[in-house]
Amino acid sequence: MIIRPVDRNDYEAWRPLWDGYNAFYGRAGETALPENITRQTWARFLDDREPVDALVAELDGEIVGLAHTVIHRSTTRLADVCYLQDLFTAPEARGQGVARTLIATGKRTRPTKRPARCTTRWPSIRASSFTAAMCRPDDPASHQPPTTPPHRIPPSLQKQRPDTCHCQIDPL
Repeated sequence: MIIRPVDRNDYEAWRPLWDGYNAFYGRAGETALPENITRQTWARFLDDREPVDALVAELDGEIVGLAHTVIHRSTTRLADVCYLQDLFTAPEARGQGVARTLIATGKRTRPTKRPARCTTRWPSIRASSFTAAMCRPDDPASHQPPTTPPHRIPPSLQKQRPDTCHCQIDPL
């Protein structure tokens, strides 16, 4: 598997993943994002002045996953923070570690646009999207989001963490 920054030539392979990601969140058909938002989002990935980055995962020469990040200021630290905005794996590539590898690579390799100032954090994996997108029925360790240590989750949100896997992914 190859994880790399998106480039101009990736649009045709990226677009079905982007559409699948949005459909997962109910943004399809009549509720789909306007085309100008998708066009602007893509343009931002390619513009070095924009604080938005995109990584793609290639498996056997095909782009099968995406991770979009936003670099922003923080109220709790001096360095900028890298926020995982979007994460999606093509249905046919699920269960092969694509999302996990995108996250791990993103944590290790700073975003491409402002690498010297970014302290990477991945706080956007919520219990609802996590269970549907990443947990595997055959892997109890995957039933909990790996990016948020339990001691850092406010007590009011701890009840919302899944204690069983409710994902729709068929085991391989």
